Amino acid sequence: MTRVAVLDDWQGVARQSADWSEVAAQADIVFFQEAFADEDAAVAALADFDILLSMRERMPMPRSLIVRLPKLAMVGITLKVNAALDVAACTERGVLVCHTDGYGGADHATAELALGLLISAARGIPTGDSNIRAGRFQHGIPTGIGLAGKTLGIVGLGRQGSRMARYAEALDMNVLAWSDNLTREKAAGEGAELVSKQELFERSDAISLHVVLSPRSRGIIGAEDIARMKPGAILVNTSRGPLVDEAALIEAVQAGHITAALDVFDHEPLPADHPLRSAPNTVLTPHLGYGVAETWASFYPQSAENALAFIAGSPIRVLNPDAAGNREQATHG
Repeated sequence: MTRVAVLDDWQGVARQSADWSEVAAQADIVFFQEAFADEDAAVAALADFDILLSMRERMPMPRSLIVRLPKLAMVGITLKVNAALDVAACTERGVLVCHTDGYGGADHATAELALGLLISAARGIPTGDSNIRAGRFQHGIPTGIGLAGKTLGIVGLGRQGSRMARYAEALDMNVLAWSDNLTREKAAGEGAELVSKQELFERSDAISLHVVLSPRSRGIIGAEDIARMKPGAILVNTSRGPLVDEAALIEAVQAGHITAALDVFDHEPLPADHPLRSAPNTVLTPHLGYGVAETWASFYPQSAENALAFIAGSPIRVLNPDAAGNREQATHG
């Protein structure tokens, strides 16, 4: 019988977010709620599966893993781009990659969380909540800052960054923006002033990152950028952890130079002994950006449809159609 693995269901929402009954009638489905410790652990758990249904870029699936899964015939991804998956290796091995379409109307969710992190960091909301639950009140809570009249710097003025600019405008904040290809006209159209990267980090009271992770953008926020930030400024990251020099970030929050409001990290899940877990001047959430009910109600039903169509011999939403020919050659060659 075909075996289907639903990977990285960290919140335990996959089973109730879709009707899996038709797939279950034709395949053995296993839901994995924990991340694998390393590639060897992933191989040991997944070697007997034909279909892997992944969730965004949670699980790394490089060539070194793909070639060690002899039964693998299909990988399901959410949306059409997944930097964690080596699609070329899948194609060479005859493994079809099938994607989902859209966020189910929840495309604003990440920018909404960025706004929440900004306000939480500015007003010390997590510390206040912790105090109340521990029987305390205002004692020990740092004085917050008002955001009206302050300056928000946005790195990356795409869909999410543009939404963040509009949220900032609603808060009566001034907005600066920078990215490699940003034009003055585009920035002005979103209510922002185009400035250099150096000026953005020097002038902003808070900075929000909205950049896609790529070889070009990895480490785009370095130690020099963090050092330029105003004392007490807030750095919000809901994009990807490796955009920022993590060692420099940890040093800055431990020294009390800045506050970091983070939804993403270099390694996820964040290791239990990671210094950010005990660092001062931080607000941390476990990569919740896109993860709302509306997203799950789109991703998981489409993932189930993709698996069912593949089992039926008529795959849909195929990202790499050339893989089919390669699998036939491997099977009959």
